[in-house]
Order: sequence, then C-alpha cells, then structure tokens
Amino acid sequence: MSAEFDITETLDVKGASCPMPVVKTKTAIDDLSEGEILEVLATDSGSMSDIDGWADGTEGVELVEQEEGDGVYKHYVRKTE
Repeated sequence: MSAEFDITETLDVKGASCPMPVVKTKTAIDDLSEGEILEVLATDSGSMSDIDGWADGTEGVELVEQEEGDGVYKHYVRKTE
C-alpha cells in the first residue's frame, strides 16, 4: 500500500454496488472530524468514478488517493471542514 497518511476509519462496502458505496461513504465521512481520513474498500469498479465524482462535487471532502488491487478498490477521503 502506498498510502502515506493516517487512516482514521475504514469503511468496508465490498459486495455493494452503485450507489451504496457513495451513500455509505457520505454517511461515514459525516461522523469524522476535520482532517481525518476515511479508507473505503469496495469491489464495485464503478466506485472509482462514483466516489471521485462525489468528492469533486461535495464541499468539505477531498479525495486523497485511489488504488486498485486484487479486485478491491481503495479510496482515501479526507474531511476538510
């Protein structure tokens, strides 16, 4: 794993398909404090663009990194406000 940041919480949405990874990510990020990072683990390939698009259009969150390996898509989202 190339992630060089402290992960506050991990959200496992493996097996869930659109739009659940984004819905659950939004709910989980709401519970975090500013500067904390949520790691999202998904198996839906669409989550790469879905979470990217959601983070891009949402105030207060930043998509830090995305990576793919062994059929699992990892998303790192920072709460910025």
